[in-house]
Amino acid sequence: MHHNKLLLATNNKAKVREYRSLLRVIPFEIVTLAEQGITTDVDESGETLEANARLKATALAAESRLLSLADDSGLEVDALGGEPGPFSRRHAGEGATDADRINYLLVRLKDVPDEKRTARFRCVIAISTPDGKVELCSGECRGLITTKPRGENGFGYDPIFYLPELGKTMAELPPEEKNRISHRGRAAAKARDLLKKRGNC
Repeated sequence: MHHNKLLLATNNKAKVREYRSLLRVIPFEIVTLAEQGITTDVDESGETLEANARLKATALAAESRLLSLADDSGLEVDALGGEPGPFSRRHAGEGATDADRINYLLVRLKDVPDEKRTARFRCVIAISTPDGKVELCSGECRGLITTKPRGENGFGYDPIFYLPELGKTMAELPPEEKNRISHRGRAAAKARDLLKKRGNC
């Protein structure tokens, strides 16, 4: 039986793993850029998460001729006026590692008291057809920024994103629990519903 393919428009291996788990039950075969031999790097020049997700999904859907899913996610820190937001990955400069980005953010927040360290992770998923029809899904998760990294799981800013109701950082959660409560998990649940409907028509 021929399965429709869904291209995951990301080169981030940790993200690919997360999506394979989050989108387990869709009527599509998930394929990656690497598997399709696509090396295009879409310039994430958008000013918003929505714009970046849309840019990536439409460019890669057009190139691959496959239904494509791209996301952009960002950490929005209230004390920094919502920064780094769409610039979360470039926040500490080009070529920075996750650790560099975390340290840079903690330095910027070093004089901010605990109760003002509120933040949210936001994720926007764009699903684009090869001819550029896009559907967007978003999810968010609220927490606090810790003063030092904790936990070995996850990636990005997970080690400093503390979830008061769980008493843990995102990086201290097992993957299944993270996927249930995270911004990406919440956006993916909406994307899953869209993809199921699309696969059944």
